[in-house]
Amino acid sequence: MSHFGFENDIHSVLKLDMPITNAPMARWQRKASTSASAHAGALSPNKSTNRSLSLSKTPSKTPGKNGKTQSTPSNAGGDRFIPVRNAKQMDVASFLLSKENEPAEEGASAANQQATQKAWSVTLNGYDVEDAKILHLGGKPLNAPEGYQNNLKVLYSQVPTPASMKKSRYISSAPERILDAPELRNDFYLNLMDWGRQNLLAVALSEQVYLWDAAQGDITLLKKMEEENSYICSVSWSRDGNFLAIGTSTCKVELWDVQYQKRLRCMDSHTTRVGCLSWNDHVLSSGARSGLIHQHDVRVAEHHTCTLRGHAQEVCGLAWSPDGRYLASGGNDNTVNVWSGAQQTGVHCFTEHEGAVKALAWCPWQPSILASGGGTSDRHIRLWNVNSGSCVTAWDTQSQVSSLLFAANYKELVSGHGFAHDQVSIWKYPSLAKVTDLQGHEGRVLNLSLSPDGSTVASLSADETLRLWKCFEKDPSKKAKPAGGSSSIIQQHIR
Repeated sequence: MSHFGFENDIHSVLKLDMPITNAPMARWQRKASTSASAHAGALSPNKSTNRSLSLSKTPSKTPGKNGKTQSTPSNAGGDRFIPVRNAKQMDVASFLLSKENEPAEEGASAANQQATQKAWSVTLNGYDVEDAKILHLGGKPLNAPEGYQNNLKVLYSQVPTPASMKKSRYISSAPERILDAPELRNDFYLNLMDWGRQNLLAVALSEQVYLWDAAQGDITLLKKMEEENSYICSVSWSRDGNFLAIGTSTCKVELWDVQYQKRLRCMDSHTTRVGCLSWNDHVLSSGARSGLIHQHDVRVAEHHTCTLRGHAQEVCGLAWSPDGRYLASGGNDNTVNVWSGAQQTGVHCFTEHEGAVKALAWCPWQPSILASGGGTSDRHIRLWNVNSGSCVTAWDTQSQVSSLLFAANYKELVSGHGFAHDQVSIWKYPSLAKVTDLQGHEGRVLNLSLSPDGSTVASLSADETLRLWKCFEKDPSKKAKPAGGSSSIIQQHIR
């Protein structure tokens, strides 16, 4: 029964709709009783008594701002507010009040006091107040509780990430050098420029072939056509840069030793002009207007070893993969064919392009990825996986794609464009997000070529200029891989 009586007393205390009988006397009641007792026992005249009452009595209304007044509540207990507290907080508060009234223990160490304060803080707040800070500006971050998993992204970190430490890359919008290319033949289907491993740039201007030494700046005339109305259709360096293959409008493929400026042999097999060439060690592939692709083994007298038939119109693009497993060909019939290098048979035939496919490039660090670009009717760059035969990515460039190449220094893709933009564009690989546009040509870009060190792109345009763009300089902090000292297999076997 005593327990139920105690609960009833607690409920009656917590009720706010009735006066509290057991509560201490309110402040205004204490002042009123004090004034009454002073008035009853006063020995001074009425004047002093009234003065004492006026000094001690609380005014019923307190002036506030803007002339408003606030009245003192007249109901007893109306100004009391008892917050709801749990039993643990009440116990701790009672313990703290009792500790304050007790005398301090002699010999109590500071360590014991700190431990006691920490225990109180943990009991009241659930954590140590000294370790909990709203803003933690220095020192190591607080460790998460054991077993806690956070799936959110990191928004801020004091430790610099590699991306934030990387210096921003600057690409100049102006070419490093501009060279004249007079009498350049403005023909989309021809391949008139190539940059060899010996840092020699070969350019075909009408019936002549010139070599420009990028290191010394010297210009050499290598060949001039003797037949009337004949012209150079294609040039291509061997992998070691010692031999230059030249395709002509007279259906011939010539092989030149650049060091001695001497023609080594002339190979007759085509019946139409030879518009594209590509090397695979000692094998030279040539594509003609007839739609045929001939394979030449330059080491033997009977050079013509195989004919690949897969295009109904002129073959205007040829490219061997870096590992020599595949040969890619693009034609004016809007198709891209992939041939097996060993069996000399077709592996894939891609017909998604809606325009002539001249631009072809293999990825150096992913030999199974092929990039192709379509002409004015298509304007798309497509990335193909030749292992699966699927199109990985396609992007509409809104311009004719005339040439493609991969820049290994930054793993990017470079494209040359004709109508309607006449510019060079750089794309991220493999997302094909545009990095920048290199503008300045006043005619369509016909060919692109990359320097041996991979830092400079050469663009040949119908405005009869050749521009050098230094876009891919290597990071000095990165160590260059040592170059291999392998010699050419065809060095001693060309007859």
